[in-house]
Amino acid sequence: MDAQTVSMAAATSGWSPRMLRYLEDVGLVVPQRTRGRYRVYGLGELNQLRSLQELRRRFGVGLDELAFAVRLRREPDLRAAVDAWLATADDSRSWVEWEQRKHERLLAA
Repeated sequence: MDAQTVSMAAATSGWSPRMLRYLEDVGLVVPQRTRGRYRVYGLGELNQLRSLQELRRRFGVGLDELAFAVRLRREPDLRAAVDAWLATADDSRSWVEWEQRKHERLLAA
């Protein structure tokens, strides 16, 4: 199978060209680029698009949720902050301490 342009990939996958660009922007499906910087979708990217649709249907997750999951995997500081927040979310005293530290950091800036 040859590489497909955005419009061809949209017709093949059922996603709109605009949505394909969005999926690339948030890092969910990133196509290869030609020397002229055109997006080209190969078999791997087309399979990702199909499996992404199935993932959304099966688990009822939105693209924004999946994009955030990608960010968590790529940004260690964000992941650590979310993990720390989740660890204290059930403990109301820890929540107050977390808020205090946040405000102290804001005042120090």
